[in-house]
Amino acid sequence: MKEVGSPNLADCFPVLKVVDPHGIRRRTGSYFWKLLTIFKGLVDKRLKLRNEDGYCTKNDMLDAILNNAEENSQEMYRDKIERLSLDLFVAGTDTVTSTVEWAMAELLHNPNIMSKAKAELENTIGKGNLVEASDIARLPYLQAIVKETFRLHPAVPLLPRKAEVDLEMHGYTVPKGAQVLVNMWAIGRDPKLWDNNPSLFSPERFLGSEIDFRGRSFELTPFGAGRRMCPGLPLAIRLLFLMLGLLINSFDWMLEDGIKPEDMNMDEKFGLTLGKAQPVLAVPIFKPSN
Repeated sequence: MKEVGSPNLADCFPVLKVVDPHGIRRRTGSYFWKLLTIFKGLVDKRLKLRNEDGYCTKNDMLDAILNNAEENSQEMYRDKIERLSLDLFVAGTDTVTSTVEWAMAELLHNPNIMSKAKAELENTIGKGNLVEASDIARLPYLQAIVKETFRLHPAVPLLPRKAEVDLEMHGYTVPKGAQVLVNMWAIGRDPKLWDNNPSLFSPERFLGSEIDFRGRSFELTPFGAGRRMCPGLPLAIRLLFLMLGLLINSFDWMLEDGIKPEDMNMDEKFGLTLGKAQPVLAVPIFKPSN
């Protein structure tokens, strides 16, 4: 993730791609090869287990793919499974964890918002209970927190696209084939689009609002929009709500080393994904429900 998000002269001057001046392409290729080797081993191991007597299905994604191929008499090439696994692993790991960390950081930085989230969860599903997917629709304030996190801290701050035709926009000519980077970070902080201090973390701005992150509201499109939007959106949303709801509802939190909420370091570290410059250090305190 660090290599792919590093500045590369070859991105600006395609003639340098063959030279690979920073060695990024060479190192990235090595990392991808190592990952593909790992997934190849996992696929081979699963295929061997499935041929043994008394095999009990794992009921996971890999078994689902292999079962579907067998039921439809299709040949599922191993290289496709390996590359699909690689896509899911690379695209779905850093982005989800980064978003959860930012959400928790903002809640710890704003104790009043944390209290409101705790109250909603306790009143709706009961303190300490696990959040289920069916509960999401009944938790509007938790939904607003997730949306506000997407607005201020998009997991992928610059969404890459390619112009399919020559076009003019605001006096600029964008040639066909040009790479276009949509600055989601800047859109989320644009005062022309967001009232009430756009740099302020305020989930209340989404309460009663029809703005959504599923590609219909262009001021909030952390997953992109149209045919090329992120295919992992349904899984990512479910994971975010379940993980964040679990952390809020099951524990109380205390910042490490006695740091006060207002003194937290909220600086960002730009890359392919938007991480925190300084990781959140917090201590969970488990309080069983009565």
